[in-house]
Amino acid sequence: MFIYSTQTTEVVNVIKKHVRSNTALISIAEHTDIDVEGLIQELNKEGIAFMGGIFPKVIHGNKIFEKGIVVNTLHNIEKLFVIRGISHKNYRIPPIDFKDRDYSLFTYVDGLTSNISHFLNRLYLNYGMETTYFGGGAGSLSLEQKPCVFNNEGLFEDAAVVAVMRMTSRIGVKHGWKKVDGPFIVTKADGNIIKEINWKNPFEVYRSVVEKHSKRKFNEHNFFDLAKGYPFGLVKKEGECIVRDPLMVNESGELICVGEVENNAVVDILNGNKESLINAAKSAAAECIYQSENPRKAIIIDCISRILFLEKHFDEELNAITKLIKDQYPDVSIGGALTIGEISSYGEGFLELYNKTTVVGMFEL
Repeated sequence: MFIYSTQTTEVVNVIKKHVRSNTALISIAEHTDIDVEGLIQELNKEGIAFMGGIFPKVIHGNKIFEKGIVVNTLHNIEKLFVIRGISHKNYRIPPIDFKDRDYSLFTYVDGLTSNISHFLNRLYLNYGMETTYFGGGAGSLSLEQKPCVFNNEGLFEDAAVVAVMRMTSRIGVKHGWKKVDGPFIVTKADGNIIKEINWKNPFEVYRSVVEKHSKRKFNEHNFFDLAKGYPFGLVKKEGECIVRDPLMVNESGELICVGEVENNAVVDILNGNKESLINAAKSAAAECIYQSENPRKAIIIDCISRILFLEKHFDEELNAITKLIKDQYPDVSIGGALTIGEISSYGEGFLELYNKTTVVGMFEL
């Protein structure tokens, strides 16, 4: 469901009518003129359980919105909680007594905080393959960190909100970026900061590859504009590499990424084009669609930097995904967000933080 209104009372009434006694998953586009803390207070007064995030843009059907609120209904909630202080690592994951049935975990995390991968590892160590995992990084396209995830307890930064549901889900994950050069070794890293590549200044190594391939030059103003087409790929033994998006370069020539990069990680420098990215998104959708039996909803978590790269062609990517879904399941609702980092378990179930990637989930009771 998509809500255009910014009147708190009206928004609360619409959400209450839509979710009834279930839990609301609320995705808010960052330019929506609404008092989120006021909305939280009013939802609590009505006794509505909820979790949500604020994102650069939201998805409803085959459309993208810079303003507005997307609401999905989460059924059969086993546990709803918030984890604070993601960057400090000193938090506790609550235990869950999993029964003999399928579970799905949905999380929105502050996409601009550090140690997100550590948080996901902690989730996996606690819950393992008892559940599938799905979600995304909230935050502003300005890359200014601010409170961006919320639930009944409040609005937070450096935090994650989590729902665990007795619900079956099928997930597809693809990115479509291809190797330009590598492998390289990240000889020094600190969280999401690459400090050395092959024992050298990382920006100098990165710049030499990108400028040669793109036939363009970096200057003091265009780092992100050029880097958005050249992410790093963490090399994996099987399947697609895990993409890491370089957001900026600091005064020391260190590269700041979305998500951690470990010391001695092996990376390639990647590039893509319209066809490779759109075909990958279609493949992600097809994988989960054809595994599903009776889905109630589809949720799309797509990286904001894909639309910055594809520009006007991003509509082709979104239309391709939604057409595949509607052709197979005409009555399924479609919503989602353009995120700062994508979260999913995939393949054998291990949990990963992705960048520049399309994640499509089909959820069924």
